[in-house]
Amino acid sequence: MDQSIKQGIQECAEQSNAGAITFPEGVGALMKLGVESYFADYRSGEITYYTKQGDTCTASLNLQHVDVPLLFDAAAIQEAIRASQRDEIRYPEFKKRSIAAGCVGYFVWIDGRQVSYYGRRGEVHVEKFPDKK
Repeated sequence: MDQSIKQGIQECAEQSNAGAITFPEGVGALMKLGVESYFADYRSGEITYYTKQGDTCTASLNLQHVDVPLLFDAAAIQEAIRASQRDEIRYPEFKKRSIAAGCVGYFVWIDGRQVSYYGRRGEVHVEKFPDKK
């Protein structure tokens, strides 16, 4: 992987973890870097980015040990998503709320314009990106 792309991905991860950018801003930056998808794994504390060229890059989610509840609450995840979309919360709070809702991780499909959220028993909630305005 080109070092400038890797550095751009790492900077985007750091800005997201700090709550300095919104989800759309982060996705836009990653698109420009050639990222087509990424997986945030709350239990390992890492996020892996996948480029269109087949390269991967891993960054920290800046999480302490995570104890994910067994119950998967899709409604609570949806509320965290809506709060994020309204820019009422940023990524640090989104991580807390989605973990509390029983989410072990999620896959963002940038080209597919959707996110798949996973529970401990294999539950899946799929959320489409909002329509562009």
